[in-house]
Amino acid sequence: MERTIISFDYAIKNVLRDKANFDILSGFLTELLEKPVTVQEVLESEINPTIPATIDKKTGKTGKVRNVKNTGKVSRIDLKAKIDGGELAVFEIQYLDKVDFMGKILFNACKAVVEQIKVGQKYDIKKVYSINISYYGLNAEDEYVFTANLKEFKGIHYDEVIPFSQNLDPRGAPKDIHPEYFLILPYNFENEEERKMKNINRKRDFVPKKPSKSKFDEWVYVLKNSVVKSEFTAAGIQAAGEKLDMLNMTPQQKAEYEAELIALADRKSEMQTAELKGEKRGEKKGEAKGLKKGLKKGEAIGMQKGEAIGLEKEKAEAVIRGYKKGHSIETIADLTDLTKEQILKILKENKLL
Repeated sequence: MERTIISFDYAIKNVLRDKANFDILSGFLTELLEKPVTVQEVLESEINPTIPATIDKKTGKTGKVRNVKNTGKVSRIDLKAKIDGGELAVFEIQYLDKVDFMGKILFNACKAVVEQIKVGQKYDIKKVYSINISYYGLNAEDEYVFTANLKEFKGIHYDEVIPFSQNLDPRGAPKDIHPEYFLILPYNFENEEERKMKNINRKRDFVPKKPSKSKFDEWVYVLKNSVVKSEFTAAGIQAAGEKLDMLNMTPQQKAEYEAELIALADRKSEMQTAELKGEKRGEKKGEAKGLKKGLKKGEAIGMQKGEAIGLEKEKAEAVIRGYKKGHSIETIADLTDLTKEQILKILKENKLL
């Protein structure tokens, strides 16, 4: 039995913020981080910019700008949750190609770190997990789950390392504080048959290593297909099948969800249309550039041919003048650098022999 559920993107923005559904997020994070995780709270997901300040030239005091448009950077995160021990999980889902996507990932993670500390406090940093789900490929061929973080500083001159961790409580162990990044590409996830077809279509000489199965693969399947199978056993996944089942939606909820899907499809269509128009403009410019280049090349070839023809004509006239003056064939050959056969041919063409 399979359950068709709403997209994870829509669920994160509209459903999973409810405390009654924290078990779904907890299960997702448990399988991804490979440790038991409990979501304690969903936090405000919009990072608000700092209001610009002015300095009074007379008093030297600073004050907030009044009645001006705020031009600070705003980054809207899809979801930010506090988990065990005050650690944070920041979710970002991207459907369309975004040239500054990596910058946004870094910005969101850094802001989640910075916002933990108030002025005058110790730098008691709680670890941030940056979870990014991208429905475009980012040029990856086979892998569908990537991870990155800075675990330690390595010595340049000596084989020494310093862990990127700290211990503010002497009674406890040092804690890893650097953000850890996850990049999930659902469309790269495939079954055995799909993988074989991919290799055939790409005509590859090698077969990429078959990924080892994990419970999180079931969640990636759900991210790709919006379907929960009855045999799935990953933490929180059956709860997702029950609570996010489209059959359980009210007519109003279903109408809102379908409107969201239509809007997304429209954005994709607009993006593809813009790309096609850009390609056509590029082709036209390329054709014009190629034509211009061709004309220049043609002019150069024409000049070369013209010069060659002109030189031949000059030599032919020199042969005729020399012959009419009574010079021998040998003398004409010395003067024009032509062979005896070439001279005789010119004289015959001009009916002088």
